[in-house]
Amino acid sequence: MTDEQYNPALVEAQARAWWRDHQSFRVEEDPEREKFYCLCMFPYPSGRLHMGHVRNYTIGDVIARYQRMLGKNVLQPMGWDAFGLPAEGAAIKHGMPPARWTRENIGYMREQLEQLGFGYDWSRELATCDPDYYRWEQWMFTRLMEKGIAYKKKAVVNWDPVDQTVLANEQVIDGRGWRSGALIERREIPQWFLRITDYAEELLGNIDSLDWPESVKIMQRNWIGRSEGVEVDFTIEGSDDSLSIYTTRPDTLMGVSYMAVAAEHPLAVQAAERSPELAAFLRECQQSAVSEAAMEAMEKRGMPLGINVIHPLTGEPVPVWVANFVLMTYGTGAVMSVPGHDQRDWEFARRYDLPVPQVIAPADDSQPCDIGQAAFVEHGVLVDSGAYTGMTFTEAFDAIATALETEGKGRRKVNYRLRDWLVSRQRYWGAPIPVINSTRGNGEPVQLPVPDRDLPVILPEDVAFQDTGSPIKSMPSFYETVDPVTGDKATRETDTFDTFMESSWYYSRFACPGNDEAMVD
Repeated sequence: MTDEQYNPALVEAQARAWWRDHQSFRVEEDPEREKFYCLCMFPYPSGRLHMGHVRNYTIGDVIARYQRMLGKNVLQPMGWDAFGLPAEGAAIKHGMPPARWTRENIGYMREQLEQLGFGYDWSRELATCDPDYYRWEQWMFTRLMEKGIAYKKKAVVNWDPVDQTVLANEQVIDGRGWRSGALIERREIPQWFLRITDYAEELLGNIDSLDWPESVKIMQRNWIGRSEGVEVDFTIEGSDDSLSIYTTRPDTLMGVSYMAVAAEHPLAVQAAERSPELAAFLRECQQSAVSEAAMEAMEKRGMPLGINVIHPLTGEPVPVWVANFVLMTYGTGAVMSVPGHDQRDWEFARRYDLPVPQVIAPADDSQPCDIGQAAFVEHGVLVDSGAYTGMTFTEAFDAIATALETEGKGRRKVNYRLRDWLVSRQRYWGAPIPVINSTRGNGEPVQLPVPDRDLPVILPEDVAFQDTGSPIKSMPSFYETVDPVTGDKATRETDTFDTFMESSWYYSRFACPGNDEAMVD
């Protein structure tokens, strides 16, 4: 006898129990069946599922079940993006260690996903805060260090003074930290990077082979941002040093009326030592974020440094200004400003009553050109440019580049918008960076990868927070260690990986759960 009324609480509970008892969604290798990997981005364990989770994972489950009905061997795993600043902040607020808060949330959210009846292979479940997971992340990083791909250097970053950590550009919203709401500062501090720019050309060249929508491919090409230009050296007046800039518009070189450098540029810092007013302006610049989008939106402001450089073609002096729209992390931290043919430079020049010479004119009458109203930014023909007058963009690019190379004042160069990946954070709740800081006979600091035998470097989970900052930075039991080569006293790196590190490779770990040998070289 069957019930006439559908009782979802009863029927669905029975179905879930049957799936669980029979391990219906567990997947094993089967060479006789076609494979299908259905991967949804794993969630951050915030404590409760929301409708965005339900929508996303329902779509994924429909795809997985359809492919299973076609007879394919379907892998649909689930795990947890468990590290990160939100867990740390919430744990501090609730007065408990982040590990406990995170794992309690994982348990609750797993139960919710199971109640929704999604067909996950729970035998492959992972959490990025488990040492068995981040051990391999640390292992990969040590190999990247040995190859010279992972390195440490000082860099100007977005600093959240409340959360006491670096933020990615995507985590800065309207000049404020996405979580704390604090005004972001620009600071120069040592950071760990991955040298992804070494692969820019390879990444760009392989985009066409991807089965992606064309709009996404265009975004990727723009993000990598390959450009062909000229690096130009402007000799600093009264010095043997030079100020180098990169430009994709050498045809406008004769229209340079001032140079602009970042607030962190050595020329600006040196000049500020002699001027309290300039020093105050540099401090003000530290309060702005370092993303290109933020730079474009802000009011353009600057101050003269009282320094000139010599134009490489005309020999005329060109004044140097510090400007809040120039970033030290992009190019050389300096730009040549051509206000007649760059709108940002035009706005700055009009504000400070700087010359706005015109050296490019429209190639035909169909293009409007009134640099008194706005910069003319299109390609055209050169005017008032000495020997280069009358040339087209292509002709002038080649002629000016050749002249600069001949005189040793410049060189052709390919640049990319892509920057190396900053992977370190100054917070606690993240995978420890597997590095030992030591010194050798000459007193020079060295960074050494943690030996394989000592991996994983386990993050202490029973910690107490005091005010701000990471507790492991004040835990000798964590950071005191020895140089693996000399046996001398040394210290562990106390920065941790950004969570983007964990979420960049979890798809691979789902495919080999529990394997502790396959990655060993």
